[in-house]
Amino acid sequence: MKTSPRFWNELWRALPEINAFLENKEHHDSEVAREINAFLSFLSGEKGEDSDTFMTKAAQAVVREWDEAVSFAGKAELLAESGLSEDKILRLFFPEGTFGGERYDEQEKYIREKRTVKDISPNPDPVTDPASQIIFTSNVLLTLPPEDFKSNLSDDMRKRAESVEHEEQKYWFDHPILMGVDTQANEMIYGLKGLAETFRYEKENGGAATDARMTVILSLSVTHDGLAGLAHEYMATELAKAGGLEDLDIYLFTEEDTKTLASLLGELLDEKDAGRKIGSVFGVDGRYGRHYSFLKAVSPLWNIAVDRKIKGTFKIDLDQVFPQPVLVRETGKSAFDHFRTPLWGAVGRDEKGRQVEMGMIAGALVNEKDIAKSLFTPDVPLPDPAAPLRGETRIFNKQHPMAVSTLAEMMTSYGKEGMPDGESACLSRVHVTGGTNGILCRSLRRMKPFTPSFIGRAEDQAYLISVLLDGTEPGLRYVHEPGLVMRHDKEAFAGAAIAAAKLGTWVADLLRVIYFSYYSRFLPGSTEAVKDATDPFTGCFITPVPMAMAFLRLVLKMLESPSDARTLLDLAEQQLSPFVDGRESAVTVEKQWREERRCWDLYYKALDRLEEKDIRVKEKFREILQGCRIS
Repeated sequence: MKTSPRFWNELWRALPEINAFLENKEHHDSEVAREINAFLSFLSGEKGEDSDTFMTKAAQAVVREWDEAVSFAGKAELLAESGLSEDKILRLFFPEGTFGGERYDEQEKYIREKRTVKDISPNPDPVTDPASQIIFTSNVLLTLPPEDFKSNLSDDMRKRAESVEHEEQKYWFDHPILMGVDTQANEMIYGLKGLAETFRYEKENGGAATDARMTVILSLSVTHDGLAGLAHEYMATELAKAGGLEDLDIYLFTEEDTKTLASLLGELLDEKDAGRKIGSVFGVDGRYGRHYSFLKAVSPLWNIAVDRKIKGTFKIDLDQVFPQPVLVRETGKSAFDHFRTPLWGAVGRDEKGRQVEMGMIAGALVNEKDIAKSLFTPDVPLPDPAAPLRGETRIFNKQHPMAVSTLAEMMTSYGKEGMPDGESACLSRVHVTGGTNGILCRSLRRMKPFTPSFIGRAEDQAYLISVLLDGTEPGLRYVHEPGLVMRHDKEAFAGAAIAAAKLGTWVADLLRVIYFSYYSRFLPGSTEAVKDATDPFTGCFITPVPMAMAFLRLVLKMLESPSDARTLLDLAEQQLSPFVDGRESAVTVEKQWREERRCWDLYYKALDRLEEKDIRVKEKFREILQGCRIS
């Protein structure tokens, strides 16, 4: 169905922020206002003379997408015939708001029932000694120093950092570490000290041997290419100042380190250029998806080359800590006790009768400001249903399904009325966080999940989706471990980094809609099946019209936050231009994913070959891996 200006004109009238903007013509003289007006006018059928602006090109991309989304466009046209209301608009663009019922409690119950796995056979070989059987991992993200932090750097480090300032930022992260931040406020130091404290608690209370040590692997990623040459040195210097980490064996991997490993793995295979292909996916520089996959995939390599006792890996974010006394008081278990659950690695049947292995494990978060209330205080509150929607929430109200999903999945306690008992039945998770999750080595090698390197948000959920419906039985799932809760302290110490990254993170969320929508189109199963399995929260980022969703959200956000509008527009042009001008599309995204799938297959094939080799070959890998130790 060809795009009709009628729908868009009706939409502009029904959205108060846009209607007010169009009526107030005298404010259209700024560059941002002209860009917004160009976008709105083009979709309204007023083509105009200037078709070379970013937002005009974006409108053209929206028209092309709309013309291809025949079913969705037809539904939109029918709604426009009878007049658009706030409720109609939200149900059209965001049907996840009524997923499983109209009331929050109905939706929560529906999600929990949908995620229940029954007929459980527990793992006969569970984790019994987390200190020696789990590699704890995390990602370290580094960005340039703000002006007022530069005085905290040595003259040499300051000059080297300033030489990178002219570079265009390449990657955006939620709250990267700002060079020059006080050592005790450095997120890497904070998280490692929290992990060391967790370990000391286990030793003092019988959860680990008094002479035990714990392996910690960190990936080091940068926002600007020029930071790569100084990042390792800077972080190693900061770590040396920290102290209190004596029980941890800490390894820090840069892109150079991973390329060395990839090249050596490639030599084990009879395929041309295998090392380069493996290195294209097995690395740490890039968007979140790349280092997330590395921090999972490195564990079976470690198991083969360094320590056969390793059974799996568990990722934390470095702004999170285990509140051990609270865990024991409210759950009866310490952090290590939770890892010993036989549900991690158990096999059962999902709601559709498919056999699934709970080879991944997922916990939950509680905000530092909320833990005094209870360990089980959701970190995302339910929105007030009576509160009016404003700005982008008129078409994309993600807090609603996010909050309900948090209650239904993360806050479930086994054994309570209406809940799985945790023995014959348990909960499978789709909604997980980037930290507080793990995977067994055997599950990794059997299913080979990965997050595509183009994913910059919700990398944890994209990881599961890669193998969610591939037809293999048992399939791979996250098991919910009630009470495996980490305290989220980001607001308590990382306020400057969060503020600095806030707008870039929001624009990256627009990319999330585009990438997840395209991602779902070519995965095994179908878009409908993937969305059905991941609704309401993960699935709400899958839509037939991702370009329309992204740019409507952008316009509404700029009108709602005029002081940030210029920055938002600039960031959007930086990050979304490839989809506007055609350099990226559903076709290129699918091509990249299939290439990365083949490269990951090569990686795991190389691991199989390595396992067959004698000790001398494995020793080469051991030397490289252990050479990355920094503490």
